[in-house]
Amino acid sequence: MQRNCRHSSRCQRGLVLIEMVIITPLMLLLMLATAEVSRAFVDHNTLTKAARNGVRHVASNAFQGTTGVVFISAQLRDEAKNLVVYGNTLGTGSPVLPGLAPANVTVTNLGGNNIQISIAYTISGMLGPAVPNFFGSSINLLHNLQASVTMRAL
Repeated sequence: MQRNCRHSSRCQRGLVLIEMVIITPLMLLLMLATAEVSRAFVDHNTLTKAARNGVRHVASNAFQGTTGVVFISAQLRDEAKNLVVYGNTLGTGSPVLPGLAPANVTVTNLGGNNIQISIAYTISGMLGPAVPNFFGSSINLLHNLQASVTMRAL
């Protein structure tokens, strides 16, 4: 005699557990990926704001007298780098992002009264710089962020 297990709860006892075992890792991976992308977006937005503040400072102070010639002195370049990294021209306090240093900032006179500030910054994943892969080598979670802002000298 054959049982009809279509609607019997006895035949479906472990089904929920099996479904949970299959879905849980996929949902955790999706949540982690969403958090990583969101964090990278916020960090890039922070870099862009910092670059905008720095280039605005240089653009407003780059003219030498009434000659109309843009000149970026070493002091002005250092002030801009400090403003980008620390949020002030003196270079005191903690960086706006962990690991950001004045060496990551480039101040360039593009000519035609245009000034550009570029920032290169490397972020690591929330789990560290690398995650072990069960199928071979580890997965690299380091990503390079670039932010660049150009402004005409005032």
